[in-house]
This record gives sequence, structure tokens and C-alpha cells, in this order.
Amino acid sequence: MKAILALEDGRTFEGEAFGHFGTTTGEACFNTSMTGYQEIITDPSYRGQIVTMTYPQIGNYGVNPEDAESHCPHVRGLVIGELSPVASNWRSRQSLEDYFAEHHIIGIEGIDTRALTKHLRSAGAMRSCLSTELSAEEAIQAAKDSAPMEGSDFVKEVSIEGVQKWEGESRLWTIPNPSTGQEGNYIELPEVKYNIVAYDFGIKRNILRMLRQAGFEVTLVNSRTPAEEVLAMKPDGVFLSNGPGDPAALDYIHAEVKKLLGKTPMFGICLGHQILTHAFGGTTYKLKFGHRGGNQPVKDLRTGKIAITAQNHGFATDGDSLSDNVEITHINLNDDTIEGFRHKEFPAFSVQYHPEAAPGPNDATYFFSEFAELIEAFR
Repeated sequence: MKAILALEDGRTFEGEAFGHFGTTTGEACFNTSMTGYQEIITDPSYRGQIVTMTYPQIGNYGVNPEDAESHCPHVRGLVIGELSPVASNWRSRQSLEDYFAEHHIIGIEGIDTRALTKHLRSAGAMRSCLSTELSAEEAIQAAKDSAPMEGSDFVKEVSIEGVQKWEGESRLWTIPNPSTGQEGNYIELPEVKYNIVAYDFGIKRNILRMLRQAGFEVTLVNSRTPAEEVLAMKPDGVFLSNGPGDPAALDYIHAEVKKLLGKTPMFGICLGHQILTHAFGGTTYKLKFGHRGGNQPVKDLRTGKIAITAQNHGFATDGDSLSDNVEITHINLNDDTIEGFRHKEFPAFSVQYHPEAAPGPNDATYFFSEFAELIEAFR
């Protein structure tokens, strides 16, 4: 079936639909990752977005439950150059097309993704409509009528209800290492050393896995949970997760996080970093086309080391809005945007990118150890 992607500025792209049929709207953006399409599709941070994959062929290795970053897809739609006709991998349980059909997600292939990406880079991420039933003019109007990303609160749609202890897997999946005598794909996890509370703004499962692998037991709480209730749990620390939407629209979260400052060690990732920005008294702004992919170079100003990082965000911290009590620790080498900071008085730090990757490089996994060290120092 024919499909059309229409942007709010009037540009349109025609292709073939796959998965589900109908009409959807969302912010058009692009991701430069070469692999990991399933993790991207199921990342709650993509709520409200129609994602373009710049890698030309998607779906090659199918879909499997172990690689999902949440219980369902969160993208509004997916734009690709070519859908692989074969899903070939020993772990594959389902084709991408069948997965989209099951979850009612619209995909479109046969798009010139290079042209679309170049357009979004020059014009900026914008509202869009993906449809199998509207004319070009109707789809453009639907894009214009859809809600902008600025001011949106998608966190309320993806956060859990109530309080939940993350049970997770009891063993760690890994590649067998015969030199150590390991034969299977699983090894036992380390003992629990710390009990922490994690605010679920749309947390990825691999963050939870990495925290558990670093010795943390995690209790998840809803994004609306008051600081008093969190402190009553007497956690060793508090984690602020990734999530979707505009961080400036989350005043109710900023207020509670601000109450936690100085009372418990805190570590934030992505949206958690932006929320800490506001809790510190700073502000955030929307990037022209965001950082989405697994090849963003970040410099650690404390050591001079450079890491290649996985990122997924459309907003950033305004460095000029931060007080002298905040030390900028990491910057993006492509555009000098702030990628990490720490508070000089309170035990709190964060990074704008994803040290847990999934997908992407593992250069930055050391932050989970730094969180443990911060907790030990606070004790």
C-alpha cells in the first residue's frame, strides 16, 4: 500500500507502507545508528516521534523479546530506505513487519532517507504526518495541526503506576568465554550492595540491567512521587531516568527533585540530566535537530579522555543559566553542548547521553561505578 510522509513545511515523501495502515503524527527526527532498531523503537524516549533510520536497510535480524527496552514500541512511526525481506538471526522470533502489525505501528519504506535527513538538518526537526489514507495536502495540514514537541509532557504516558521493585533477570546474558571455563550464555550477577530508588520517566531496561550488574537493587517509582515518600524509603541513592518530551514542561518533577538535593546521592541520565538542570536553577532549550545515534564524541573535561557515546535527545542544558555551584564535566565535541555536570556542594551528577547504550558503544559504562563511589562517599 502506498504511504506518504508529510512535513509541516510542505515537503512530502512517498513510499510503501508496512506493518500497520492508517494515519499518525509526531515530530520527525533521524537516528544515525547502524544497528539496534528494535531498541530504538521500544525506547520510551521516542514517544511522540516519527523516527527516520539513516542506515539504508532495516529489519535484517528481526525482533526478539530480550532486546526490547520496554514492553511495547513507543515511536509513532518509522521511516526507512528498505525493509529487509528476510529476518535472519538465531535469536530472531519475529519479523519487524509482523511486530509493527501486532502493535499497530506504521512504517514506510522506499524513502530517500538521505534527502530527508539533510532536510531535517537544515530546516530542523519538525511536526510530521505519516499516512496511508490522506492526500498530500491533507497530510501536510495534519502535520501542522499536530501538537509541537515544545511544551509536551509524554512522561505521564510512559511512567509506571505506583511503586515497583525491579525483579529483572537473575543472571547476566553474555558471550561464552571458554578460557575462564564458561560454557553457556549466562553468568551469575554480583551481590546487592546498594538499594536505590529510580524515578521512572520512561526508563530503559538496559539501564536497570546495568544498575543491577553494578550491585544496585532498584525500586521504581512513578514520576509524580513526592520527595518525602522517596526519602521515607531510606534509599542509598536516587536515580533519575531518561524519558520523552520537553523537560521544561515538567515543573511538578523539578520541584520534587529539588527537595532531594543534598539529602541523598543522585545520578541522572538524559531527561534526568535535564531535570537536574532545572532543579539546579538552570534552563533547557530545544536543539535544531537533536543528537540521536551511537557515534557522538564527548570529552571528559576532568581527564581529557574522549568517549564515543550513544545519544537520544532533542533538548539541551543552557550553560549560561547554570550557577557557579555547578561544574560542567563533559562537552560534545561536535557542537560544544553540555553533556555532563556535577554539583559542587550536593552529591549529584548527571550526563546527557546514555552510558548503558543499547544500542551503541560501551565507552561510558564507568558512570555506574561513579554512582557507587558517590554513595560510599556520602555514607
